[in-house]
Amino acid sequence: MTTRILTGITTTGTPHLGNYAGAIRPAIVASRSPEADSFYFLADYHALIKCDDPARIQRSRLEIAATWLALGLDVNKATFYRQSDIPEIPELCWLLTCVAGKGLLNRAHAYKASVDKNVEQGEDPDAGVTMGLFSYPVLMAADILMFNAHKVPVGRDQIQHVEMARDIGQRFNHLFGAGKELFTLPEAVIEEEVATLPGLDGRKMSKSYDNTIPLFGTAKQLKDAIARIVTDSKLPGEPKDADGSHLFTLYQAFASQAQQAEFRAELEGGLAWGEAKNRLYQLLEGELGEARERYNALIAKPADLEDILLAGAAKARKIATPFLGELREAVGLRSFREQVQVAGSEKKKAAKSARIVSFRDDDGSFRFRLLDAAGEQLLLSKAFTDGKGAGQASKALQSGAELDVRVEGLAFSVWLADEAIGASPAFADAAALDAAIVRLHEALAPQE
Repeated sequence: MTTRILTGITTTGTPHLGNYAGAIRPAIVASRSPEADSFYFLADYHALIKCDDPARIQRSRLEIAATWLALGLDVNKATFYRQSDIPEIPELCWLLTCVAGKGLLNRAHAYKASVDKNVEQGEDPDAGVTMGLFSYPVLMAADILMFNAHKVPVGRDQIQHVEMARDIGQRFNHLFGAGKELFTLPEAVIEEEVATLPGLDGRKMSKSYDNTIPLFGTAKQLKDAIARIVTDSKLPGEPKDADGSHLFTLYQAFASQAQQAEFRAELEGGLAWGEAKNRLYQLLEGELGEARERYNALIAKPADLEDILLAGAAKARKIATPFLGELREAVGLRSFREQVQVAGSEKKKAAKSARIVSFRDDDGSFRFRLLDAAGEQLLLSKAFTDGKGAGQASKALQSGAELDVRVEGLAFSVWLADEAIGASPAFADAAALDAAIVRLHEALAPQE
């Protein structure tokens, strides 16, 4: 069974070595599994909550996209896109907002932390709190539920948001599912074995501590950063404590078992810290050197990155567009052609009429049927690769233009611009065929 995995990367900074070891590398490895259907996206709407510097957000989007691709993400296997290129996500966010309880959002950790800080400082509890911050969990729920992700790899600080996505999805299913599970309820995945790298000073590697090692700086920048790693004062020739050294911890995250064993033995045998740092530099340069070249090539051609991300968005929207249509139908945002209800205490049954019904085939293609007033199928469209093409053909048929109907045995086909757009079933005899063609013209005649 294929498992759909979804991960978002907030576009507010430049990735560093800790991001690579802790999130990017394991995600790319996971995407190569034949059992995984991976969705990775740039969470640029989320970035607006945290950052009001447009230049920083734009640069971060570019750098993060280039980083994932340079490190080996295969966009033919994974779906890689920008959140802001999927208009269905903010629309779904609103549908979910309408069922999300304010009490639930009041309990979100980020919002509570802001309120607590304000109270401690004697401020109004909601001072500086935007609706973006308050509604952050709903947007994250939309990201996850839009693609019915089964598993969402997150840090421990994000577990609550996945649980809230479950709560909101479950509430929506209860209200509008009519017995059907519209949303798959996601599961948070905590990867305990994923490395949390120490920074230059031994604390967790983080931009907020200013202790990071650049992922794709120049070779000189990498070497200079490694040279600043804090070590103890033991001299060359004195045994070093490998397990107590965060330099060794960094080395372990990228070395093979044999390399780790050799490096440990050398440290315990008195290897000088300067030489140990050089060994770490050589290891990281071997790991990142070729990827750095790919990264710089991608950064130099942003138009190519744009094309890759737009292709990923188109791939994602093949799922999002029809699914949102199903959700709109579920909440009552329906076409008047499909159902008419008369307001008032007395409801009248709408007169049946010919109608077009769109659907998605088992192979993922988009089709529509033209049914007459009795519900009999008059026409089945050809397969379209996307919903937009099917919709355009459907509208063209209903435009009132003269129909090009071609009889073929006891069936007929309808043509638009020298292309067969759909075909009828085979009828019992010529009389039934003729009657069906009459109903076809009546069904597609302009309404007065």
